[in-house]
Amino acid sequence: METAVENIVELLSNTPPVKMALYAGIFTWGVTALGSSLVFFFKNINRKFFDVMLGFAAGVMIAASFWSLLAPSIEMSAEVSDFPVWVPALVGFMSGGLFLAGVDKVLPHLHPGMKKAEGPKTGWQRSVLLVMAITIHNIPEGLAIGVAFGAVAYGMDSATIGAAVALAIGIGLQNFPEGAAVSFPLRREGFSRTKAFMYGQISGIVEPVAAVIGALAVVTMQPILPYALAFAAGAMIFVVIEELIPESQQGNNTDIATIATLVGFAVMMTLDVALG
Repeated sequence: METAVENIVELLSNTPPVKMALYAGIFTWGVTALGSSLVFFFKNINRKFFDVMLGFAAGVMIAASFWSLLAPSIEMSAEVSDFPVWVPALVGFMSGGLFLAGVDKVLPHLHPGMKKAEGPKTGWQRSVLLVMAITIHNIPEGLAIGVAFGAVAYGMDSATIGAAVALAIGIGLQNFPEGAAVSFPLRREGFSRTKAFMYGQISGIVEPVAAVIGALAVVTMQPILPYALAFAAGAMIFVVIEELIPESQQGNNTDIATIATLVGFAVMMTLDVALG
């Protein structure tokens, strides 16, 4: 796998950062669609398998938040900021989490596996609320990809194509269960397989859009780079704590879901350290 990723890195080395971010966002959207496509082949998804996937995704996002986002944010702070190196990381990290908490409060949504919607009361159908929940939480993932690739433009040692590619792969891996998490509940509610798939994959369409926005922002405004990296990390950790870990622990598979979290963390850590 490492050789394949190295080949991808070499192919991307002469590609503009914003275009790289777009490609990466399309890739992660595609993996969301791949997860959604399981609805064509199975009536239901095995709960143990689903909990393992969610746990794995949580581990990937935790590791990516540190190695791909927070650590580079701290390193870059010394180069682009006059503040102490910890200030941009702290401000950005807390801002990212608080921003997503605010979005959760103003947009109605329904987490997979939950019966009660969050946010303002609404007459929206459960299907719309379910797609909304995943879409909201895909935005910081797209921003993280865009910021990581945008940072490459400055040629800093802490921002490499390899690290950005590793981040995109990690986010892609955790998008697989997210696609399934939308499509299967919709199928159970009576949607056709095609319609359940379409709703599931469309939740990931925001990722290439957010990736381009993130890349453009840091390419044009270098001083915000460490803040932007930490912002994406804070938003991703919010998603892990609010959604992925609780959902993985709802069944009777707590131990295996927790082990899957450790495995996901280890895989992402290895990818990032090996390639970054």
